[in-house]
Amino acid sequence: MERIKKRWDIIKSWQFVFPILGFLLTLATAYYFARKFIHLTNTNNTIWEWPITLIVTIILCTVLLKFFLWCFEKLKNKWITQYRWEMIAIFIVFAITGSLSARLAAPLVNLIGLDYETSSGWLYWPVRILIIFPIYQFLLVAIGWLFGQFRFFWAFEKRMLKKMRLGFLIP
Repeated sequence: MERIKKRWDIIKSWQFVFPILGFLLTLATAYYFARKFIHLTNTNNTIWEWPITLIVTIILCTVLLKFFLWCFEKLKNKWITQYRWEMIAIFIVFAITGSLSARLAAPLVNLIGLDYETSSGWLYWPVRILIIFPIYQFLLVAIGWLFGQFRFFWAFEKRMLKKMRLGFLIP
């Protein structure tokens, strides 16, 4: 436990939430992809279903953890944070925001009368991406605030909008 505290600059006990939540979300993602793999290989409902699921989950979780740690090293100088555990919180916010904005855009696209099955992909996907964009911008700051990273995400949002030449939208 002391190694984790030292590695992630954890000072207060509540800050353990972020490494634990990060690990659990990585494990859940690995399990999700392992189950997709099982269905792709038609090994579900066989004697090999759960052993393969377990092995693939462990392998994917290990690979994802190594990838995220590599990302932390690459971004630690670019994303200035006071504590290393804040990097985990930032990654979690990006994951939740991206997934949630994509989920929320689907019913809105259907509401304006476009359906994935019946509409042209040339129309459906640009409209969906245009709907995702403002949802993502709002959720990024809102969820960042919930995770105690409002200042980081507000600055990130302003930089992103200025780079896209939409800086006039910022008050």
